[in-house]
Amino acid sequence: MIQAVIFDMDGTLIDTEKYYRICWPQALAHFGYTMSDEQALSMRSLGQPYAPEHLKEMFQDPDLDYPAIRVYRKQLMEEYLERDGIQIKPGAVELLEYLKEKKIQRAIATATDTERAARYLKQIGLYEYFDRIICANMVKCGKPSPDIYIYACQQLGLAPSACMAVEDSPNGVTSAYRAGCQVVMVPDQTKPDAELQKMLTACVDSLDQMKTLFE
Repeated sequence: MIQAVIFDMDGTLIDTEKYYRICWPQALAHFGYTMSDEQALSMRSLGQPYAPEHLKEMFQDPDLDYPAIRVYRKQLMEEYLERDGIQIKPGAVELLEYLKEKKIQRAIATATDTERAARYLKQIGLYEYFDRIICANMVKCGKPSPDIYIYACQQLGLAPSACMAVEDSPNGVTSAYRAGCQVVMVPDQTKPDAELQKMLTACVDSLDQMKTLFE
């Protein structure tokens, strides 16, 4: 029986993943690198220490200044969100209300840092729905390592098998699966391939469809 649902944030609850897809190439271009769209997609939910290693390998440059590039990418991201606002994914509020009524715990496990996660969630009125908000800076290794989901389950006082993870990206799905959670994917930028499908309990088109998993 599922006792908690742990949500990824970007691309799952809020429609922000598309901006990472835009901002990583723009930030890297500012520092003299050319990133393809496929390469940008590979960065989704990729946490420390994997993201800097991934970029250095991608561009075959051990001296790539990841901290500076990331700071510039975050600046670009904030400019996009200030211009467009943060859009909540369809069905998110209704699903959170439903889980609350069912007395199923709700948590966040995000690659976004604590300050921005709290700010985004408060800005769109979702903050109070969650029993725990777990961010990448709270664990040693980010996604696709299982650390963040293991820690989230510990904070909820539950075994991973009693928790359902909701993710939109391959790195996020891999993280939750490795932790031992049941994993539901709500694809955002790409659909799951055959290998990823093996890790999933279910794949749904939108958060609206998730209620059927609890009936």
